[in-house]
Amino acid sequence: MSDEISKMVDDYVRWIKDKTVLKQLKGDWTEITTPHLDRHNDCLQIYVRRQGEGFLLTDDGYTLTDLQISGCPLDTPKRQGLLKSTLAGFGIHLDERDRLMVQATAENFPLRKHNLMQAMLAVNDLFYLAVPMVQSLYYEDVQHWLDEAEIRYTPKCKFSGKTGYDHMFDFVIPKSRREPERILQAVTNPKKDAVSDIMFKWMDTKETRPADAKLYAMLNDSQSRVSASVIDAFRNCGAEPILWSCRNEVLDTLAA
Repeated sequence: MSDEISKMVDDYVRWIKDKTVLKQLKGDWTEITTPHLDRHNDCLQIYVRRQGEGFLLTDDGYTLTDLQISGCPLDTPKRQGLLKSTLAGFGIHLDERDRLMVQATAENFPLRKHNLMQAMLAVNDLFYLAVPMVQSLYYEDVQHWLDEAEIRYTPKCKFSGKTGYDHMFDFVIPKSRREPERILQAVTNPKKDAVSDIMFKWMDTKETRPADAKLYAMLNDSQSRVSASVIDAFRNCGAEPILWSCRNEVLDTLAA
C-alpha cells in the first residue's frame, strides 16, 4: 500500500508540472497558470516577479475580489479573523490592495508557490457562502458541532508530506485507547476538484503520520446532494466520507 501511495503522489506531482503554463507579461511579471481549479472550474493563476535576490508571488487580488463579487464581503471581525488565521497557517500575508502575497528564494520557490495556491483554495472554500446559498461558515458549523459534542481536537494543523510540501488540515483528534489519530477535513463544496486537492494532501501526508491514522471528510450536503462519485473517490483513496446530515452516526467514533 505504501508503494501504491508513493506512486500516486509522484504521478500527481508530475501531472502538476506537465499542466503548468508560464506566460511572460508586460514589465517583469510572469503569469503561472496551474491545473488547480477554483469553484468556477477555472485554472488558478498566480503572478511572479523577481525582487532583489528572490521572488514575489501574488494572486493579484483575485481570491478576495472574486468572493466579494459573488456576494461574500469579508466585512465582519469573525470573517477577518478567520481569514488572517488561515493565511498565517500558510505563511501568506495580505497587502493593502487585498492581494495574497509571499516572498520566495530560488531554493524554496516550489514550496512558496504551493503554499500560495493552497491558501487561495482554502480561503475560497472557507468563504464560499453568498447569503442566498449558505447562511453560515461551514467550517464554523463543524467546529461548533465538535464543541457541542465535547470532542477534543486541535484546529488548523500543518503536516509535512513526503514531497516536502506542507499541508493544512482543519481538525486533528488525537489518539485514544479505543481509536487512532483522526484527521477531520470540512469540505464546504464537495466537488471533483476539492476531492483531488484533499486526497493529494492526504496521500502525501499519510506516510508521515501514524500507520493507523484515519482521514474523515465532512461533506457539506446542506444545500445540495453530494454525488456518489465524490463519495466513492474518497473511499477509494482510503478516506472516510461523512455527510453533514449524517454526522451523528460517527459521533461515538470521533468522541472516543
